[in-house]
Amino acid sequence: MLGAMSGHVHGPVGPTPDRLRRRARAIFTAILVPVLLATVLGAVLLWPHGEQPTLQTSAPGATFHTGTVVAVDPDAADQVHQLRARISGAPVWVNVPPEYLGELEAGDRIQVVDTGDAGPGGTPYVFVDYVRGPPLAILALGFVVLVVAVARWRGLAALVGLAASLGMIGAFTLPALLQGKPAVPVALVTAVAIMFVVLYLAHGFTLRTSTALVGTLAGLAATALIAAWASGAAQLTGLSDEYALDLMSAAPDVRLRAVLLCGMVLAGLGVLNDVTITQASAVWELGAASPDASRRQLFSRGMRIGRDHIASTVYTIVFAYVGATLPLVLLVSISDRAILDTLQNGELAEEVARTLVGSIGLVLAIPLTTAIAALVVRSASAPAENARAEVAVPVA
Repeated sequence: MLGAMSGHVHGPVGPTPDRLRRRARAIFTAILVPVLLATVLGAVLLWPHGEQPTLQTSAPGATFHTGTVVAVDPDAADQVHQLRARISGAPVWVNVPPEYLGELEAGDRIQVVDTGDAGPGGTPYVFVDYVRGPPLAILALGFVVLVVAVARWRGLAALVGLAASLGMIGAFTLPALLQGKPAVPVALVTAVAIMFVVLYLAHGFTLRTSTALVGTLAGLAATALIAAWASGAAQLTGLSDEYALDLMSAAPDVRLRAVLLCGMVLAGLGVLNDVTITQASAVWELGAASPDASRRQLFSRGMRIGRDHIASTVYTIVFAYVGATLPLVLLVSISDRAILDTLQNGELAEEVARTLVGSIGLVLAIPLTTAIAALVVRSASAPAENARAEVAVPVA
């Protein structure tokens, strides 16, 4: 009598985790390398050439000096507001705008311009502004020290990325806008180049970082398209800015609507980067904590976190703009016009549009990043045994 025996037949084994990760890397490479090449090509084609315009801030022959306030003249003649200061060791009289006179005190460090000709009160020196270099340097140094102390090498890498980003804006974006280059290509080339540098520099060349980058690029594309539509549909010209006329007189080729549009795209760049990398990391941790969770479950759980990000970050964007434009908001609060009419005022409408455009791009980027992360996490970490592996069959 033959006893029942059991044996094992090995069915076809699915791809190993390493092979799945290589496949995910290949997909990201196929997406990101063309984007990077297009960005480099765009930078080459749009790179500004020739002499840049110069804004003359003082009369020919005028010289700038720093000095220390000795005393404010309490008995200034009508329409002549002066203070005594010491410049290069010599006491001088300085003409001061009346709105500043009550703020200046003995010991304050100030900037003055020597016009070369005696003005009101018989002095050629005119107050320009405070000397703010030392306190700003202390703030910057404190920021750098804290970032490196808390985040260590990653914080240092982030600072290097920040410096590179500012260099990109100074060397490419600003000169390109001054020469009248098209706004959307300039903004996208700038933003994409910055994101490639800061994300990989701060977070390394990983699938997690690539996921965040793809989500960020999608958010940037949406932001640029919405900003282009909003600036045209709402007739946002950029002419309401207080510096518009000075800019147009110094740089005749500049297009103020292009400046406004580029600013809309770049304004939300930091927040967009923050939420996409955080969202990608959250989904990665969820995948590690729940290895059996499906892509749909990872997406659903990730979006619970993403909704919190959306709520808190929208507040951040709105309050940042309110804080930056508080004098304008105060004027709106005391205006005798209806609030809806006031919101259509050029300068305020630009701020409202900038806030809404950035917020919409942010909201769109979070589900996109979450979906990509859920797909990559589960695909790149699926154990081989989840595919058809060994199957037990009876043998007679």
